[in-house]
Amino acid sequence: MREVYVIGVGHTAFGKFLERSVKSLTAEAVTAALKDVQIEKSQLQAAFFGNAMQGLVTRQEMVRGQVALRAMGIDRIPIVNCESACATGSMAFHLAWQYISGGHAEVALAVGAEKLYMADTKKMFENYDVGMDLEILEDLRKQWDEEAKKFGGQDSGENMPRSFAMDMYAAKCRIHMKAFGTTQRDLAVVASKNHNHSVYSPYAQFRKPMSVEEVLAGRPVVYPLTAPMCAPVGDGGTAAILCSGDYLKRLKSARPVKIRASVLGSGMDRPEGFGPDHITARLSKQAYEKAGVGPEDIDVTELHDATSMGELIQFEGLGFCPWGEGAAMAKSGATALGGKIPVNPSGGLVSKGHPLGATGIGQIAEIVMQLRGEAGKRQVEDARIGMTENGGGTVGVEEASMTIHILEKV
Repeated sequence: MREVYVIGVGHTAFGKFLERSVKSLTAEAVTAALKDVQIEKSQLQAAFFGNAMQGLVTRQEMVRGQVALRAMGIDRIPIVNCESACATGSMAFHLAWQYISGGHAEVALAVGAEKLYMADTKKMFENYDVGMDLEILEDLRKQWDEEAKKFGGQDSGENMPRSFAMDMYAAKCRIHMKAFGTTQRDLAVVASKNHNHSVYSPYAQFRKPMSVEEVLAGRPVVYPLTAPMCAPVGDGGTAAILCSGDYLKRLKSARPVKIRASVLGSGMDRPEGFGPDHITARLSKQAYEKAGVGPEDIDVTELHDATSMGELIQFEGLGFCPWGEGAAMAKSGATALGGKIPVNPSGGLVSKGHPLGATGIGQIAEIVMQLRGEAGKRQVEDARIGMTENGGGTVGVEEASMTIHILEKV
């Protein structure tokens, strides 16, 4: 396979934009990516468009990418529509990498855009249910809510408007707590770290620093999660332009980042718990082998913290520490800016936001900026190799799909 590089990234601010459309978010992100690399849209040879929920929000189905991209004058080329819940954008990026590495194009676009925020909050939250097995959803809802009520008389948050995905994450929290002694305060340490990082990100939906105590005092969602530990609903767009080594030679002022590994996989049926069969452990092993590196070589990572428990689980699954020791790493400061392995310098999903189709490419854009040395006050010093992990949906005990990318400074 051919070597593939990221040569341009674009990123809208994430937020709640009732007045905006998927077309406008797409156009802003793609235009910024083209400007970043200084090429024209006519030079794009293929496009991979990520969007998870537009069909539910606006009824636009089937040709989402063709509709959004033609509105800004991108047509005729192959346009592939991608959908994989929270991993939608990173799947689009993976397919663009695959298309170029296989010799089918010299330059391609990966773009993710999502318009999730709605005035009808009940419907907005119900839309998230489709990222799980709907045939068993009601049984799970009853089971997990009863379990939540058993924990120390804590409010289960059953009257708090939320997506059922938060109940799923809360159940994973309780399993991790039982297995390793993780506490609610440990989750608050992780959330506080990311909210403090977000102050330096112009793309973040929330940019307010928060102490551990403020996170713990936040509005309860479902035990043990408080609102500052959970990613907010929001809208946004992100884009990346990828190219082959031959195409890179034609560019005079590119700031390329090399893709060392791009891995896409699915979850499996297995007993609940944490170990080598966990999807993150399985796929990261593949990614490390493809890239020829190990977790000790990673300088910065963006990983999927739809809740702060997600960050702990993914951090451990990626092999940065043994299972159950992620909380101690976070408390030591190792995962903060200036620490041994900074995690989510962008602010993570809990403060940056989580517009599903845009999230995965947004993670990659952050790592590209870090490896170029263009991340401003959130810059990780001497970052040479970066990593992203982006999981999508839940079937059984783990994510339905996941992508992992390892990128290197050129």
